[in-house]
Amino acid sequence: MMDGYAPTAEPAAPPASKRRAWTPERAPTELRQKSWRARLTPWRGLLLVVLLPTLLVAGFEYLVAADQYESEAHFILRGAQPSGGGGGLGQLLGLGGAAPNATEAYGVSDYLLSHDAVAAARRTLDLPTLFRRPEADPLTRLWSGHPQPETLLKYYRRQVDVRFDADTGITRLSVKAFRPADARDLAETLLRLGEARINTLNQRSFDNGLSVARRQLAEAEAGVAASQATLTGFRQSGRDIDPERSGAAQIALASVLSQQLAQARAQLAGMGRSVSPDSPQYVALAAQVRGLEGQVAAAQSRLAGSSGSIAPGLGVYEGLRLKQQFAAKRYEAAAQALETARERSLTQQVFLVRVVEPNLPGKALHPQRLKITATVFFSLLLTYAVGWLILAGVREHAG
Repeated sequence: MMDGYAPTAEPAAPPASKRRAWTPERAPTELRQKSWRARLTPWRGLLLVVLLPTLLVAGFEYLVAADQYESEAHFILRGAQPSGGGGGLGQLLGLGGAAPNATEAYGVSDYLLSHDAVAAARRTLDLPTLFRRPEADPLTRLWSGHPQPETLLKYYRRQVDVRFDADTGITRLSVKAFRPADARDLAETLLRLGEARINTLNQRSFDNGLSVARRQLAEAEAGVAASQATLTGFRQSGRDIDPERSGAAQIALASVLSQQLAQARAQLAGMGRSVSPDSPQYVALAAQVRGLEGQVAAAQSRLAGSSGSIAPGLGVYEGLRLKQQFAAKRYEAAAQALETARERSLTQQVFLVRVVEPNLPGKALHPQRLKITATVFFSLLLTYAVGWLILAGVREHAG
């Protein structure tokens, strides 16, 4: 033995009881197991990340997921105002109306997906029961039989889809349910709710468009009534039904008396050259002239010159008549404005026209099992490939 060198002791062999006896029959089995493990080790990540989740999704879709039927309906919103030329889909359908603004179509679409539509539909259909049919699977059914409004609305929006095509003006309504009749009934209910909403909006727009015109007409009517009452009071206080005619008659009387006075004076002047002033004829004619002069003075006094004369009262009467005529013209203008507003509001009415009625589906279109499974598979495969490339790059840089 050399100094500083100690021989290494060999490990002791295991006891004979714990050693596995080698037999020719066991050797191929152990080799095969090692061979399969060696082959599967590189694909273990692919199996766990891609194939196993895909099999789970496929098993759920084909064995658990319930069939859902889709009912579809199409409608457009048509204006009441006739269009000049028009064409396209409107002429094809024989509608002959002007296309309304897309705002109305978007408004109806928004309403059909709102709390109001859900609440209105529940008055006709039992939506929780409809979404909790026995054939529904646990993941796609409505869980609660008495859901909160927000929960029901969220589920409702998963089952109901409303889309407006701005190019064609057609709104597409699709409803999914676990039974064909449920899908059709819900689609029909929503169409009726859309029609009712359009009618409500039309009535509201009609009332708003006429409210100003009606208020102006009421004010004009009040003005006419007030002017008529004032004029009637003036006639009663003056005890004259028509001061204008009374004034004209008084003027005519004064004119006739003035003409008679002029004639009498002329006769008196001619008689004075041939007859003595003391003669009875001259005295009588002179008395007649003096009488005519008094009558003319009285007539002219009644026309003007005193507080009780016709002229001041006639001026007030003419002012009242002018106000009455102005009130009447204002009333005519307000009545015409009301009629114009009514016609304009009628031409701006919008109507929901059904293009495709809700159908009774005969085949379940949902869930799209093959599409869902393929989407999951290729998405996971892409994710696995990206992850593998990243890990490969990291290992290469680390090495």
